[in-house]
Amino acid sequence: MIVTRFAPSPTGYLHIGGLRTALYNYLYARSNGGKFLLRIEDTDLKRNSIEATLAIKEAFKWCKLDHDGEVTYQSQRFDIYKKYIAKLLDEGKAYKCYITKDELNALRAEQEARKERPKYDNRYRNFTGTPPEGIEPVIRIKSPEDGTIEFKDGIKGEIKFNCKDILDDFIIARSDGTPTYNFTVVIDDALMGVTHVIRGDDHLSNTPKQIVLYEALGFKIPEFFHVAMINGEDGKKLSKRHGATDVMEYKRMGYLPEALLNFLVRLGWSHGDDEIFSMDDMLKYFDPHDINKSSSTYNTQKLDWLNSHYIKTLPYERLADDMLEFGIDFRAHAKGELLLNILRERSKTLIDMANSAKSIMNAPSQYDPKAFAKFITIQSKEILAKFSQILTLNLDAQGYETLTNEFLQTNGLKLKDLAQALRVALTGTSVSPSIFEVLEVIGSNEVKARIAKLLTH
Repeated sequence: MIVTRFAPSPTGYLHIGGLRTALYNYLYARSNGGKFLLRIEDTDLKRNSIEATLAIKEAFKWCKLDHDGEVTYQSQRFDIYKKYIAKLLDEGKAYKCYITKDELNALRAEQEARKERPKYDNRYRNFTGTPPEGIEPVIRIKSPEDGTIEFKDGIKGEIKFNCKDILDDFIIARSDGTPTYNFTVVIDDALMGVTHVIRGDDHLSNTPKQIVLYEALGFKIPEFFHVAMINGEDGKKLSKRHGATDVMEYKRMGYLPEALLNFLVRLGWSHGDDEIFSMDDMLKYFDPHDINKSSSTYNTQKLDWLNSHYIKTLPYERLADDMLEFGIDFRAHAKGELLLNILRERSKTLIDMANSAKSIMNAPSQYDPKAFAKFITIQSKEILAKFSQILTLNLDAQGYETLTNEFLQTNGLKLKDLAQALRVALTGTSVSPSIFEVLEVIGSNEVKARIAKLLTH
């Protein structure tokens, strides 16, 4: 059985790069009838945040990425880590190291002066003397001192590390007894039965260290997939200057989770020339072996395009529910479904839709100064007053178009003589959907009231 996991540290919000990693793991497990696990790596007790943990769970819930079983918290597993540290010590595969920070700094300075890679010199590896007093030791693993560590990465292919170049006897437990990242990851992945590790390639340098630990502990080594980073359009690593990076910020900006997931799955993976992927499509086609080796580029225009696609195609009931969070209750309006269907054709985000809906559902409290100055004149007010007099029935858009054309013809006018001034009267601006659709949504009585209000302005 394929078992994958997502294992964030709760030190801040969930980054969209993290969501992409979670999505890849989720898709691979779910599409193969496997398990997808969520583990919170909260061993850094000084930097952990309960709010960050809640934010991660909230993002998962919004995106409907369900995980199997209970969430695992590393902070609740220290007894397990201590047991395996003791095991390695008893088997002579790890040892206590008493080097001080000052000694380590001096060693590194000497190595740098000789233009060598700074690293611990394994001086306590075979130590049999009397330990120095007053020093709490760290625990180090005995790493191979020569040879290579090789593995086949599911994305990058064959990877080889020379042990002399990249390894020393690295720390697996600090002087206060707390285990280090690489150690806890190996213990947890092994005990949780993780078979495939899909993660960012910033973890590639950790992989040889983790393989050393897998082998020392006698655990089966999982398959690794190291995903290239997401870059901004300037080629630099994605950051806030390129746009939002907090997953829940996208919700607040009016993006739909379907659009965000579709956008993220395509940042590094493709299936032919397809651009639109429902969750069913992703589950059908996704394979981590097809992830690109090179970095992907974040493109806001692509995200907007995808979001507008899902706004146009998702069911009315679903969008009506989402719009409640933006203060718009389409169901409470007699023509709410019609209005939503009109607005969905021209909205990039739910915020766009909310702003347009407010301008149509609510009489304007003020008028756009530029639009008012350009389109509201003595002549246009006279035309609006005349038009108001013929509004006796509530019609559909086609009925209002016929009525308006008859009015224009009778009075020797063209549509431009009426339409923009009417938009200002109804919405406060000169921008709206088709004026006839707006008339249908608002209804004749309310249209007359809004015209009367403008005429007294």
